[in-house]
Amino acid sequence: MMRKHVSAVLALAVLLLPGVASAYIGPGAGLSAIGSLLALIGAVLLAIVGFVWYPIRRLLRRGKGAKGGTPPAGKAGGDGTQDPPNK
Repeated sequence: MMRKHVSAVLALAVLLLPGVASAYIGPGAGLSAIGSLLALIGAVLLAIVGFVWYPIRRLLRRGKGAKGGTPPAGKAGGDGTQDPPNK
């Protein structure tokens, strides 16, 4: 039983080892790959910051609304419309 696991791990390790690559990519492809990787990392970080910052910003604005500033959206007069007069 143990011998099967050892041989499976050994076979997987041999398959994952890189072989000899007789190829030249060039600096343009390398710089493009690095630029794409940096753009991807930047986009993920900005998305995380956006998801964290937006709720904090809403909490800060809600705190200002309670102190007598502009009412939050959804409250009377908060969206710029007025209620029709009662007759």
